[in-house]
Amino acid sequence: MSSPDDSLRQQQRHMNDVSWSVTAVLPNPDEPDVPFANTFDLIGRDLPELVIAGLHPLVAHQLLNDIADRVYHSGQRLTHGQPVGDLIIGYDAVIVDEPATGVLYPGAAYARSGAHRVRLRQIAWPDIRRRFPWDDGYEDPAHVQPLLGHP
Repeated sequence: MSSPDDSLRQQQRHMNDVSWSVTAVLPNPDEPDVPFANTFDLIGRDLPELVIAGLHPLVAHQLLNDIADRVYHSGQRLTHGQPVGDLIIGYDAVIVDEPATGVLYPGAAYARSGAHRVRLRQIAWPDIRRRFPWDDGYEDPAHVQPLLGHP
């Protein structure tokens, strides 16, 4: 089993190679928290960190890497309420730009860079009928995808 220091060194090597990392925050088996993932070190280019909640960690990791690559290498701008139509096949995602919450709290990014420096952008995803958590008729329970805010 690796130590926390080993994990941090491995993460730092990855960030040196790729320029950011993705961290998954998994719930404790004894608590009903939702899994989420966030980028780590986009702030190094003065970019907001990205967060997505309620998805399997491997799916969240892939989606965050995809959109992080766009903002880091292609300069794509993400704004509050902006639909992103080509991230999830057949569905739009929407950007939510709000401060962290107790549920969606990027602790590693805050510890490394300082909470006052980290800005967050959440990638919100729709249910099977293309409704978002803020829409009437959204099918998933609210705890499945906690939100930073509403667009």
